Amino acid sequence: MLANRSIPNCTVIPELTYPDLSYAIHWLCSAFGFTLRLRIGDHRAQLNVGDGAIVLTHHPSAGAVTPLAHSLLIRVADVDAHYLHASEYGARVLRHPITYPYGERQYSVADLIGRTWTFSQSVADIDPCDWGGTPENL
Repeated sequence: MLANRSIPNCTVIPELTYPDLSYAIHWLCSAFGFTLRLRIGDHRAQLNVGDGAIVLTHHPSAGAVTPLAHSLLIRVADVDAHYLHASEYGARVLRHPITYPYGERQYSVADLIGRTWTFSQSVADIDPCDWGGTPENL
């Protein structure tokens, strides 16, 4: 798998949504010893956790139990082949494959109970500063 400085070097990356992203970063780092890896504007952040990572996202209604409350980000070697297979198997497509300026090609689907899964392929090694990320502990 291609390395990319804009995404944690993990295979499974939980995505957790919070109504106050800044407070969530502070609280998780203070309470659990996580470290801020990358801040992405006021809507996303990556935290290091041992040899793993989590992604935090902002959504105002995150306190309620909703499909937005959590999702999983899984890194794969070939996102397009993975997308075709998942689509053929009946996964409900939420977002078709798209390549982002931070060097990832991603798509999202809902599983059999509506949980969101995003699959991501690193297609370039992009310095987070090139697209507006604010690296902390890379």
